[in-house]
Amino acid sequence: MDRGGVAVGLTVLAGGMIALQAPINGMLGKTVGSFTAATISFVIGTIALIGITVVTGVGDVGEAKTLPWYYLIGGVLGAIYVTTALVAVQTLGAGGVTAATITGQLTASVVVDRYGLLGLDERPLTWQRVLGVALLAAGVFLVVRD
Repeated sequence: MDRGGVAVGLTVLAGGMIALQAPINGMLGKTVGSFTAATISFVIGTIALIGITVVTGVGDVGEAKTLPWYYLIGGVLGAIYVTTALVAVQTLGAGGVTAATITGQLTASVVVDRYGLLGLDERPLTWQRVLGVALLAAGVFLVVRD
């Protein structure tokens, strides 16, 4: 399998983990409270990342200070997502949260691509991309309706 195929496979696997993350964190949130659950989730994730960093080798953390501020807020964005998802999963279910998440990700990604934001190459906004976003939005409606 080529590197692209491996990357797609691993990303699909990670996407499946996101579908599990919302109900797991949702149950934790029901038990200990939303913000406490998000904190527990991030502390455990941080411990896991420290372990991975120790095993694989530390990069040059000092270089982070040379980056623009917006390259350093990924953790804050993740915290907002995790907290929102663990609250929303009680109302939308795992499928609804996942569908809405993917739609939000694709919509934002198409905008990032269109304008070449965050150091990425510009990609045109085609009718196919717009249709893809519209179909996902329709999918959210179908998944969350009772």
